[in-house]
Amino acid sequence: MKLELRGITKRFGSLVANENINLVVESGEIRSLLGENGAGKSTLMNVLYGLYQADGGEILLDGKVQAFKGPGDAMAAGIGMVHQHFMLIPVFTVAENVVLGNEPVNAIGGLDLDTARARVKEISDRFGFDVDPDALVEDLPVGIQQRVEIIKALTRNAKVLVLDEPTAVLTPQETDELMQIMRELAKSGTSIIFITHKLREVQAVADKITVIRQGKVVGEADPKASASELASLMVGREVDLQVEKAANKVGEVVLSVANVSVLDDREQRAVDNVSFEVRAGEILAIAGVQGNGQTELSEALLGLRHTIKGGGDITLGGQVLNNLSVRKHLEAGIGYVPEDRKKDGLVSEFSIAENFMLNGSFGKPFTKGINIDFASRDEISAKLIEEFDVRTQSASTPAGKLSGGNQQKVVVARELSRDVKLLIASQPTRGVDVGSIEFIHERIVAERDSGRAVILISTELDEVLALADRIAVMYRGRIVGIVDAKTSRETLGKMMAGVAA
Repeated sequence: MKLELRGITKRFGSLVANENINLVVESGEIRSLLGENGAGKSTLMNVLYGLYQADGGEILLDGKVQAFKGPGDAMAAGIGMVHQHFMLIPVFTVAENVVLGNEPVNAIGGLDLDTARARVKEISDRFGFDVDPDALVEDLPVGIQQRVEIIKALTRNAKVLVLDEPTAVLTPQETDELMQIMRELAKSGTSIIFITHKLREVQAVADKITVIRQGKVVGEADPKASASELASLMVGREVDLQVEKAANKVGEVVLSVANVSVLDDREQRAVDNVSFEVRAGEILAIAGVQGNGQTELSEALLGLRHTIKGGGDITLGGQVLNNLSVRKHLEAGIGYVPEDRKKDGLVSEFSIAENFMLNGSFGKPFTKGINIDFASRDEISAKLIEEFDVRTQSASTPAGKLSGGNQQKVVVARELSRDVKLLIASQPTRGVDVGSIEFIHERIVAERDSGRAVILISTELDEVLALADRIAVMYRGRIVGIVDAKTSRETLGKMMAGVAA
């Protein structure tokens, strides 16, 4: 089925998320939509899928103009979409999830599960998905859950399949398997739109690449284009994707984590008997698929989450920090870049200057006696804005008015301007453009080169390999192994799936 988008425009108030976008996807073609987070890729696909109504333009399938009032209309016309966050019922079987909302019935009007199982098996066998129709979804690895979502779309005769950031929760091996599935689907005539911000993946699987920046199509590229060329299209300028990193000089142990266990919000053990050390002058990366305890571990290191009673020790520079307040952790010498800047890193309504002093408002140089030292604060703010290249009109601009990349720079500037012993950077480049990624990586390496200990927590394997001196891989709350940064992607992928090194 041939898909055409002509002049698609979508606005949210004064924000133009998509502006006059034209796109043609031929039958059996894998078309990648490449762009930074917030570029408008998902919005465009949500228009195609009927979740949003366009403010202008039209959608054509095989030359016929379509009018989708909702996802049901899009699915009926042959559009299927696998969202970044899976829409499956964990306690249902694969077959039950696949036919949910489109249930086959038997002669007496009951659910015909035999037909549902047969549908799953037929598609699974045809494309080599290897999915058990009777398996409970909650018992399946995320890579298999994603296949269930694809089967769900195909059972509804999807001729155009949209995959929105499909590798975000996959190991490298699962990503390779998905690429092969995409190729098999394309051979069968299915048109695929592959949304991603990962250059390596589009180069591996796309037939054509469309680059979107700030809601507009800024160009098309051949998959043979270099990563630098693609990155330049994404951000509008030349970008150096190589992280310059000299051999490190390792010093004494700064942080010791010994047999630490932590509960999550559901009172389940998210971190299970974890031990490791980080030395001055090194970057220890904690890698793994999202949801394997990394978030809870980072929060425990800052005191945001308490360790289980009797569940190990966290020691920084000889001081035991078990279950002390966040302020005590900060005063002990921890800098913290949280994974969610909007939730944990910034107060959006506060000015940039006020955000710079969030974790230092109780002492010098931001206060004089019991009062804020506004002159000192403004001087520091001006210096940090220039040093960290925060794009803003003034330090009085509310942080919420900044772009995602500039918001992240505010957080990074605040944490790196303090005299810390340990920097914890959790997903430090999530949702920022390639240019900001380049800058943040350089600053993290500079911290390591200045003799500080650094913990990098990232689900981006390319980032881990570029920055780390050693890599600890977490799986289901445990550290599977700690390996050298020269370890192969294949080995790291197996470790991310729970296989010990």
